[in-house]
Amino acid sequence: MKTTYIRLSMATILLLSIYSCKKGEAAISQPEGYAEADSAAVDLSDSISSVATMKVKDKQFIKTADVSMEVKDVYETTVSIEKSVQELGGFVTNSNLQTHVVSENTYNTSDKDAMLVKKYQTENRMQLRVPTEKLGELLTLINHKKLFLNSRSIHAEDITSNIKYAEMEGERIKKTQENISQLKADKDKVKLDNQNTSDHNEQKLANMNVLDQLKYSTIDIYIREPKLRTAEIAITNTENIDDQYKFSFIYSAKSAFIEGYYLIQRIIVGLITVWPIILTGAVIVYFLKKQKLRKKVTERH
Repeated sequence: MKTTYIRLSMATILLLSIYSCKKGEAAISQPEGYAEADSAAVDLSDSISSVATMKVKDKQFIKTADVSMEVKDVYETTVSIEKSVQELGGFVTNSNLQTHVVSENTYNTSDKDAMLVKKYQTENRMQLRVPTEKLGELLTLINHKKLFLNSRSIHAEDITSNIKYAEMEGERIKKTQENISQLKADKDKVKLDNQNTSDHNEQKLANMNVLDQLKYSTIDIYIREPKLRTAEIAITNTENIDDQYKFSFIYSAKSAFIEGYYLIQRIIVGLITVWPIILTGAVIVYFLKKQKLRKKVTERH
């Protein structure tokens, strides 16, 4: 049973009030303002597909669009599109602007100054949500920003049949609830009631999601600049500074003298540390020499 209701996630009817309706009746409502003709959308430029503004009696559509194009300035176009979306009552769900650096070189212009030259290309991937009746108008505004249109697809999914099916499933849920209420109270009744309530909640959530898709169309946009751009950034000539401080004779000589002084101290301290060994060695050498001297005296006599 649960799987059946999950499949209704693309239904296009709001059935939130179905349990409050009389037995045998179904509550079907269109998004506010959807059934009313929009004169601004009807009079759009021929450059925009009729799919974006299509309205058919007794039909409901979930509309989406995907646009890929090249523009003069990605950042400026991004700001303009975001502003237009807000003015049309929509909102931006994602905007991922990135700059890809192709090359980066440093050129020294003097002993102290240098110029960092970057060659780069900017792109942005955006996702917008706009009231469905404003979809054609927004696509027209976006179209005016292009230098070259790579691709544009507009899709209108007819979900009218899903509406009818959702109505029938809603009635079945209501009838099941009535039948459960007539059962004798026991564990099985509680289990059935919980399952039916869960199915009803899932149906309500699916209907809310679909109503949102009916009311707001989704547009995915990819924009980029057709050619590489350059950025010149004034920086310090680091190579010259490195050369200035690579070697200093006076400082190095002073450091070497100090290190030598400390080396002598460490040698003296080391000798003091091993004085028992030195003393023992000296005593042994003394007795060996004395023994050798006695031996020579004895040999003479």
